[in-house]
Amino acid sequence: MARVKGGYVARRRRKRVLKLAKGYVGSKHRLFKTAQGQVMKSFLYAYRDRRQKKRDFRKLWITRINAAARINGLSYSRLMHGLKLAEIDMNRKMLAELAVNDEQAFASIAEAAKAKLN
Repeated sequence: MARVKGGYVARRRRKRVLKLAKGYVGSKHRLFKTAQGQVMKSFLYAYRDRRQKKRDFRKLWITRINAAARINGLSYSRLMHGLKLAEIDMNRKMLAELAVNDEQAFASIAEAAKAKLN
């Protein structure tokens, strides 16, 4: 059986991988075999971190809400429980935004939650 060299198809595939590996350090952007391994690993990191980003932002929002709640004399869990009792339906992203940019509005929300707890 005759040998098949791959021709332009193989070259296109290799060029595509090396183009994706542009900016990597050392042989990871020069040599096809190492570049291919790193590109595959990079795709896995990207897939994983698209999900991780959602967790990271939620952690950040909770940290900001907790800090602002403690300034207003509440813990995070008591604030969230008070908001539920007061039927204030606001997500953590918006609460964190208020905690950072509008302290008076957050303080009024915290007071409403505190009133329902007592």
